[in-house]
Amino acid sequence: MSGNSFGKLFTITTFGESHGEALGGIIDGCPAGLIIDLHFIQSELDKRKPGQSKVTSQRKESDKAEFLSGIFEGKTTGAPIGFIIRNENQKTKDYDHIMDVFRPSHADYTYEKKYGNRDYRGGGRASARSTVSVVVAGAIAKLLLKKSGIQINAYTSQVGNIKLLKHYSKLNLDKTNESIVRCPDELVASAMIKKIDRIRKEGDTVGGIVSCIAQNVPIGLGEPVFDKLHADLGKAMLSINAVKGFEFGSGFEGTKMKGSEHNDIFFKDGKEIRTKTNHSGGIQGGISNGEDIYFRVAFKPVATIMQKQKTVNAKGQEVEMMGKGRHDPCVLPRAVPIVEAMTALVLADHLLRKNSSKI
Repeated sequence: MSGNSFGKLFTITTFGESHGEALGGIIDGCPAGLIIDLHFIQSELDKRKPGQSKVTSQRKESDKAEFLSGIFEGKTTGAPIGFIIRNENQKTKDYDHIMDVFRPSHADYTYEKKYGNRDYRGGGRASARSTVSVVVAGAIAKLLLKKSGIQINAYTSQVGNIKLLKHYSKLNLDKTNESIVRCPDELVASAMIKKIDRIRKEGDTVGGIVSCIAQNVPIGLGEPVFDKLHADLGKAMLSINAVKGFEFGSGFEGTKMKGSEHNDIFFKDGKEIRTKTNHSGGIQGGISNGEDIYFRVAFKPVATIMQKQKTVNAKGQEVEMMGKGRHDPCVLPRAVPIVEAMTALVLADHLLRKNSSKI
C-alpha cells in the first residue's frame, strides 16, 4: 500500500490500524531547534479523541503520544521525529458480524477488490482513527508556524441544514472549543447539538461543514503550477475521511458574480498593498497574497448507522446488516482539529519551500 506520506519538505508518514496495537508516524524535515510543547500537542489530541461528549463516539482512548526520536532536551534535533499512540480500548468483537459483509458507503468492497483482503475491525487502515497521527504532526507544524505569527482557526459552521451565517470576522473564535460541537456561536451551537442528539437517538447520522481561516500568512507561499497553495490545501482536506467537498474563497458562490463584482481591487494601506475584498481567499495564482486564507470543507454523514440496511456479502449474496459498537453520529466536532492539522502541514511545508526559493 502506497500513499501513506504527505508533504515535500515538511513530511509525515503514518501507519497503524483502528484496532491494531498502535498508530503512529514519522515526521521528517522539521528544522532543528524547535521547542516542543508536549502539553500543547496533547491538548490538540484531546480535541480529536473519542469519548468527549454525547455527540461523539463513546470509545475511550487517552491518545497519549509517545515520542521515540528526533527530540532531545525539549527541542527538535533535525532528525526524523518518530512517535506512536497506543490503542487501549479496542472491541474487535463489535465487528465480527461484518467480517464478510460489505457495509454501504464504506471502504470494505474497494479494499477487498484492490488488495484481496481487508482488516474489518473498525475499518482497519480506512478508519478515521488514523487521523490521530495527523493531529500529532499538525501540532508540531503549528509550533513551527507560530514562530512566524501564523494562526489557524477552524470551526463547525453547518450541521445538516443548520447553518452559522455570520462571517468569521464577526465571531469570537476563541469560543470554538467551549462548545462540544465546536461552533463559536452559542445559539447556533445549541441547535446543532440538539439535531445531532436527536439523529443519534434515531440510530442515524448527519454531515455538515467545517470552515477554516489561516491568518498572518506571509505573501509568497505556494508554487504556481502543480503545487498551487489552494491545490495542496484541497488535496489535504480531501484526504480526510468522510470529506466530500472543498471550496476556498468565494467558491461556488463566486460563479453567480460578474468579473467586475468578483475582482479584488488593490489599494495602498500604509506601506503595504492590500485588496479591498477577498473573494480570492488569500490566494492568487496559486500563491498567498497576505490576506486571510479561508475555505470550507464538506463532510458526509458517517456511514455506520444503527439501522438495518440491505447489502451483499463476499459471496455476492444479499444480506441484511446493522451497525454495532461505538460510532460518531456526526464527525464534525472531532473533524475540526483534523482540518486545522492538515492546514498546518500544508502551510509549514510551503513556508519551508518559500524560505529556500530565493537568496
